[in-house]
Amino acid sequence: MLSRLRANRWVRLSVVALVLVFAGAALHSRWDEARDALSTLSPWPLAASALAAMAGLGAQMMAWRAILAGLGSPLPVPAAARVMFLGQLGKYLPGSVWAFVAQVELARDHRVERPRGLSATLLAVAVTLTVNLAVAAATLPFVSEAAARRWWWVLVCAPVLLAALHPRVVTAVIRAGARLVPRSRRPAEARPERIGGRAMAAAVAWSLAAWVPLAAHVWTLTAAAGAGADPRALPAAAGAYALAWTLGVLVVFAPAGLGIREVVLVVGLAPVLDPGSALVVAALSRLIMTLADLAWAGLAVLVSRSPVAPERP
Repeated sequence: MLSRLRANRWVRLSVVALVLVFAGAALHSRWDEARDALSTLSPWPLAASALAAMAGLGAQMMAWRAILAGLGSPLPVPAAARVMFLGQLGKYLPGSVWAFVAQVELARDHRVERPRGLSATLLAVAVTLTVNLAVAAATLPFVSEAAARRWWWVLVCAPVLLAALHPRVVTAVIRAGARLVPRSRRPAEARPERIGGRAMAAAVAWSLAAWVPLAAHVWTLTAAAGAGADPRALPAAAGAYALAWTLGVLVVFAPAGLGIREVVLVVGLAPVLDPGSALVVAALSRLIMTLADLAWAGLAVLVSRSPVAPERP
C-alpha cells in the first residue's frame, strides 16, 4: 500500500505543494527583517552571495553523490541533483526527518534500495556536520580569544569526528545499523555495505570545497553590512555560519534550522558586527539560501528526466 501511495501522482503533487507552502512561509518569516536591507544594499553583493550559495549547495550535492557511488549505486549528475535538491525541500517541513525520507524515496525511483539510500543520506549528513565543525575549529581562533573560549567544544570535537570518518569505522557503523533491520525487511539481493577510502576522500573533499563559496556568501553580506575593512570578517563569517548550519541541523524540531541558525550567526558575528547589522546578515542569508534551494530544485527538474518507476516483485 505504501508503494502505491508513493507512486501516486496526486500524492506526490500534494507533498510538493505542502513543501512549497512551508518554504514560502520560511521566506515570509524573514521578509520584514530583510526588506529594509534589500532596499539599502547594492544588488551586486546580493547577487554574488546568491551565486556563492548555489555553488556551495552544488558541491554538497557532489559529496552525497560520491558517497552513494562508493556504496555501489552511482548516479548521473542530473539524476543525483534531482534526488538531492528535491529531497532537501523536505527540510522546510516541521521535523528534519522529512528531508531524509524524501531523499531516500526519490533515490528509490532510480533503483537505489532504501537501506542504501538511507545509509548514503545519513553518512552525507555526518560528513557535512564533521566538516562544518572542522571549518569552525580552523577559523574561530583567528576571530578572537573570546570566540575560541566560547566554542572550545568545537576545537575538541572536530579532530575526533574527522578520525571517525575513516572508511573502516564508517563501514562498521553501516553494517551494525543494517543488522538492526529485521531479516524479513531486508532486500533479498542485499549485500553487506562497505565504502572505500576513495569515496570517503571525495566526499570530504567536496564538502570542504563547498565551504569556499558558502563562507563567501556570508562574508559578502557581512562586508556589505559594514565589516568590509575588518580582516576578521572572513574567518568570522566562515566559522559562525559553519556552527549555525550544524546546530540548525541538530535541532530537529526547527524546519531548516529556522531561528537557530539566525541566533548562532548573530552571536558568531559579534566580534565584527553590531547585533542589528548581524541580524540583517542572518535574515538575508536565510532568504538567499531558501531561494538557492528552490532554484536548484527547479533546475534539477528541468535538466533531468522523470525516472522510470522501480520494478516491483
